[in-house]
Amino acid sequence: MVDKLNLPTVRHPRPYKLQWSNECGKIKVDKQVLVSFSIGKYCDEILCDVVPMHAGHILLGRPWELDRKAKKNRFTNRYSFVMNNKPVTLVPLTPEQNI
Repeated sequence: MVDKLNLPTVRHPRPYKLQWSNECGKIKVDKQVLVSFSIGKYCDEILCDVVPMHAGHILLGRPWELDRKAKKNRFTNRYSFVMNNKPVTLVPLTPEQNI
């Protein structure tokens, strides 16, 4: 996706190797990309490590949760946090929205 969208990358400050569960062996992660995204009215940027893969999703995980002080309701699978002094709640996509 980074190549396809011609997104500018930067050198990773702490390169590392990642082991995939296939025959590729270890992959060197040495680039990052700043990605702007929106979910409904919520807009944000996230710094992502770049790895070769056949997927187009951004995985919001622990670093994002900690940076945003987000709280996850594991029963409803919703994230809640405050951004620009406004409460934000991210809800999962419906089956119709998930393509």
